[in-house]
Amino acid sequence: QVQLVESGGGSVQTGGSLTLSCVASGITDYADYCMGWFRQAPGKEREGVATIYRDEGLTAGAGSVEGRFTISRDNVKNTLYLQMNSLEPEDSAMYYCARGPRFICPRGGNWPGISYFTSWGQGTQVTVSS
Repeated sequence: QVQLVESGGGSVQTGGSLTLSCVASGITDYADYCMGWFRQAPGKEREGVATIYRDEGLTAGAGSVEGRFTISRDNVKNTLYLQMNSLEPEDSAMYYCARGPRFICPRGGNWPGISYFTSWGQGTQVTVSS
């Protein structure tokens, strides 16, 4: 049974930083899977933040988190990370870790391909105050 457990959320002021972690268990060949971070603010749809396959990370485009957030993974520890810098109040949301398809991450017009992510964590709350 796949289990994803997020941690690292919290409350920070504008301009602050946080690092989210997601430990995966029950996944054979973890390195073969696309992994992703998503977020959902109250009253809004869940949106993609960043995805990664092997060492290639993709982040949401300009005007969103590009240049401020970095996704990475440790395939020995089966852990996914999201380094978030220069946080803004608009980044406040529940952040979720998810397992995507094997051997590829959706790209281009198909990014983030949320329907391809079939296993989800419970989320960790990030609150950014002005």
